[in-house]
Amino acid sequence: MTVHETTALGVPAKNASPEAYDFRRPTTLAREHARVLEMAFDTFARQWGTQLTAKVRVLSQVTSERVEILSYDEYAAGLPAVTGMVLFNIPKVEAKAVIQFPTAAALSWVGHMLGGTGQRVSPERKFTQIEQALLGRIMDDALDDLHYSLGTLLRAPMTPSSIQYNSQFAQAAASADPMIVATFEMVVGETVAPATVAIPSEALLPQLDPVGSAPSKTPPAELIRGQLAHVPVKVLLQLDDITVKPAMVLNLAVGDVLNLGHARHRPLNVTVGGRRLAHAAAGSSGSRLAGVIVSTEENNL
Repeated sequence: MTVHETTALGVPAKNASPEAYDFRRPTTLAREHARVLEMAFDTFARQWGTQLTAKVRVLSQVTSERVEILSYDEYAAGLPAVTGMVLFNIPKVEAKAVIQFPTAAALSWVGHMLGGTGQRVSPERKFTQIEQALLGRIMDDALDDLHYSLGTLLRAPMTPSSIQYNSQFAQAAASADPMIVATFEMVVGETVAPATVAIPSEALLPQLDPVGSAPSKTPPAELIRGQLAHVPVKVLLQLDDITVKPAMVLNLAVGDVLNLGHARHRPLNVTVGGRRLAHAAAGSSGSRLAGVIVSTEENNL
């Protein structure tokens, strides 16, 4: 199908070139899918920035800018001709994942790691063996952060494959293969550089697709009870409350005595959220005070 560019009023724009649309491949992410991925890559950005600060020993920050789905050809076309591309293998997926960044920026990171100023004095070029070894440590941390951030979205762990320097000849995937592409801004010291992470969509989308997930057979009420059972709550040991007039409260002074309605021999009230659930006698557990439950009450919560 051929799609023509239109104006805001829906009239075909003059001199607009038609653009082919392939209905077999989605060009946008579903809103709920995009939100999940954005949160995952935001987490990755924060983790990676922290790891870079520790490795490079200068203040570093990574910010996630956008997440989109592109064909590999579209992704590669948007990259500089000469750039650093670390390729990663994914089990049972032919296409490779990519972490991309300018080589000049990477060289400045290496300069910081070696005790230099990190100023970008070198042009875009290939890394030496020593530089590759140092960058390998940064990529190992980035890969760990990526696995942590994606969690169950990435079932199979990725492993490093190779480093490429030409975006047009890297061939991490077939031209039409859809890729989940996240774009970042990296600030390492005074160096600001763009970076991208591209992961084959077939490695992530199946975990995002609600149709592919088997519905739970457990009744919703049981699921809610199961979750509530693990929610922390405050348990209080209390005396019976008393009613006093505001004048007494306003005139309280050191040495005043309040007569409580709680008998001395009665156990304390065990309350949760203002509801009395049990009675407990004062006791001890080692060096700490404790409440020993002596009776419980029926409560229909």
